[in-house]
Amino acid sequence: MNAISGAWDWLTTGANWQGEKGVWHRLTEHLYFSGVCLAVACLIALPLALWLGHLGKGGALAVNISNIGRAVPTLAVLVLLTLTPLGEHGDLPTLIALVLFAVPPMLTNAYLGMREVDRSVVEAARGMGMSGGQVFRRVELPLAYGLVMTGIRSAAVQVVATATLAAMAGEGGLGRIITAGFNLQNTPQVVAGAFLVALLALLVEAALVLAGKAFDPMRGRSGTAR
Repeated sequence: MNAISGAWDWLTTGANWQGEKGVWHRLTEHLYFSGVCLAVACLIALPLALWLGHLGKGGALAVNISNIGRAVPTLAVLVLLTLTPLGEHGDLPTLIALVLFAVPPMLTNAYLGMREVDRSVVEAARGMGMSGGQVFRRVELPLAYGLVMTGIRSAAVQVVATATLAAMAGEGGLGRIITAGFNLQNTPQVVAGAFLVALLALLVEAALVLAGKAFDPMRGRSGTAR
């Protein structure tokens, strides 16, 4: 309880939110890392997964390879990249490590979403004279949308949580608050930093849930149509 009350005191102290070492600055750095990595991962994983799912070929191999990559600890990848010449380029190792961590859940969910579309519906669409592109845009993608968004939400939450490791490589983010607390043996600060990361992850997921509902191509259609 002392740590929790101390964390509350730390969070409600205005000085801890100001300056280059303050919460607002660290939060901006954290959002930068997370946002850039998530955007790059989307550009890599989603087109590949949707294309393979549409073709129905090679997707299983891609998913298995990406899932093997998930078994490699992100911290280990970050340390190895930092020791390479890439380590001379600032936050590049951190960005690469987080992108590699975000790709698998997006790739897996998007591919499975495409493959789980009812084949009879696809064949009916083709029988109506739709081209491959029309089937993809008007049938497969809307029906796979739910799993695609699930993969994006999962990746986003994982990236937000894992971006704290950037502090291990000397980069910014909310992880710096936690590591500074460890260095100072300030348990309340460590708890406060962990709370901020958890809260940010929850807010990001909630925002993506709302965005997913807002942009759902099946929204407004009847349950029978879905």
